[in-house]
Amino acid sequence: MADGSVPAETGGRRLRLIARPIAVYLFVLALVALVPAFIFSAVLLQRNNEAQERVVETLITGNARAIVQAVDREINANVTTLRVLATMPPVTPADYPAFHSRVTQALAGTGSYVYLVHPDMTSDLSTRVSLAEQRVTRVGDVQTAQRAFDTREVAISDAVFGTVSQQWVVNILMPVFPGGRDPFLLGLSRTAGQLSMALLASRMPDGWRVALLDRSGIIIATSGAGGSTGEAFTLIAHDQLGSTPGWRDIRSGGIDYLAVTQQSLLTGWSVVAWAERGVVAKPLADAFWSLLAGGVLLAALVVLVIYAVSLQIGRSVHGLEADAKRLGAGQPVEARSFPIAEIETVSAALGDASRRRQAAETEVRFLMRELAHRSKNQMTIIAAMAKQTARGADSVPEFVSSFEKRIFGLARSTDLLLAHGVAGVDLKELLVGQIDPFCPVDGQQVVVEGPALRLNAQAAQILGMAAHELATNAVKYGAFSKEGGHLEVSWMRSGDRVAFVWHETGGKPVDAPPRRGFGTTVLENMVGRSLNGEVSRAAHARGITWRFSIPMASLDPNETLNSREDGADRNPGDK
Repeated sequence: MADGSVPAETGGRRLRLIARPIAVYLFVLALVALVPAFIFSAVLLQRNNEAQERVVETLITGNARAIVQAVDREINANVTTLRVLATMPPVTPADYPAFHSRVTQALAGTGSYVYLVHPDMTSDLSTRVSLAEQRVTRVGDVQTAQRAFDTREVAISDAVFGTVSQQWVVNILMPVFPGGRDPFLLGLSRTAGQLSMALLASRMPDGWRVALLDRSGIIIATSGAGGSTGEAFTLIAHDQLGSTPGWRDIRSGGIDYLAVTQQSLLTGWSVVAWAERGVVAKPLADAFWSLLAGGVLLAALVVLVIYAVSLQIGRSVHGLEADAKRLGAGQPVEARSFPIAEIETVSAALGDASRRRQAAETEVRFLMRELAHRSKNQMTIIAAMAKQTARGADSVPEFVSSFEKRIFGLARSTDLLLAHGVAGVDLKELLVGQIDPFCPVDGQQVVVEGPALRLNAQAAQILGMAAHELATNAVKYGAFSKEGGHLEVSWMRSGDRVAFVWHETGGKPVDAPPRRGFGTTVLENMVGRSLNGEVSRAAHARGITWRFSIPMASLDPNETLNSREDGADRNPGDK
């Protein structure tokens, strides 16, 4: 049409589809591609941020747990020191000078001091002062000392202000019960600030602070601006301290925080790591603005590229249009070079169209001949079935019923042929399809087993009819005619032949049939002669057994037995 529009028929009305330049569609395509990409990037960014938060959460939790373990190691080391000193304790004041000298040398430079506590809560020996300055003083941490005497276990204090050191310290008290003398406590006092080294040993991300708190929520040590030793920790109440699997949200002073707490089972102290929520959210905000700026630049670049590409595509499409018109007019079309590979491919396809059309027509003719060949075979088999069925029928209704059942059996075999094509029909699938309508193949009353074996078209049709006839006989006077009947179908490959056994038990006693019916013809003529097989029948008191030995060459789907001209023209029912 003159205006380039294309008419379309929809619901009885003619709609006019307006043709637009390819650049418009490229712009739309770019929008369709970019907008979801940006949305997906934003979602992906959010998911990545959440994943990063989980990583940071795991890192902070792990660091807090590592700090607790480091503090526990230091306390355990102090306990070990006390245990060593307890092996040779100062029992009498006469032993004090030697004990004082030995311990002072051992703990020099560690910032730790050892002292004695008597049951009356007084102390008359401390390595914090010289022997000349020793005085009897009352201990400041009576509660921890009494707990050590009562439990006879090592007791660890909270942060206490030392009466001798005039500093915030933590005390570790070990009870000693020497034989025949009054018990006493060996105490080890550490300056609380020394434990900050355990906090600083585990590096936290920027913006995160850590504090070590005692059981009452008093700060023992901190890293960064987390408070001072001896102050009450205000971010979290002391009764809410404990180990958490991850961080938790806390709001204090109008600011949102994320905090992780881990509690020591040895001391009862807690490690708290916290940071403002904005510290964790900042990477997402930075990434969002970076994405937005990059998106604007990308959109501008895409517009320029689309414009250039649309010019190239337009020229190529017009050239392709000219080639298509020549092809429609019956003129030869030669492949041309185009800057766009896909259009160049279409041009080559147009140039090759006539040769491919000829090849397609040749293939159609071949398929028609194959269809005619297979139809001829089917008609031959059906004709043989009709003749043999008529010979064995005593009335028209009997003929119609028997013939109809055999047609249905042949149809099931044909369905399998159509479903599997040149790959061949699976023997077990073929047998189950023929036997199942008479008696379900359940693995108990009916057993069908054997190795995987595929059949060609002729073998599938013949063995399908044979199985149908055997199953029909089993219903009349075989395994399916009485309760408790059993059918076992098996096969195995031996060399270049396949041994097939149909074994029935539990049916009526079998005598030789008075006349040769269609079943006998199928089993002896078609199986025996058409497939070059050996057929034998053995009747016994409990039933009947059919044995077949068929060459593998007659069954193999790769063989061309069913497509040979002599096989196609042969009437298997009239041999």
